[in-house]
Amino acid sequence: MSTIKDTALTYEAPSMKNISELEVIRTEMDLELRKFKEGTEEEFTSYVITVNNQEYRMPNSVLTSLKAILEHNPNLKCFQVKREGQGLKTKYTVIPLE
Repeated sequence: MSTIKDTALTYEAPSMKNISELEVIRTEMDLELRKFKEGTEEEFTSYVITVNNQEYRMPNSVLTSLKAILEHNPNLKCFQVKREGQGLKTKYTVIPLE
């Protein structure tokens, strides 16, 4: 058993990461559509994958780009996502790997 102090000092709030933080994403991974409410009254939906008990958000623009790539290469097994910018100026580039 640990004390409140020890627990507080080692506590890390759960957070959702971005898909661009993964080195490799497999196209056969499970994807879940979730509703969120972060600090506002408005709900929003986002796709999420889970890797090693950590959740990663999949932006819709990544799915749009991936769809175009899969139309030309339906056998694509892995890809990577590069993220540039922040906030509303964030852009994602999908990089086919194999």
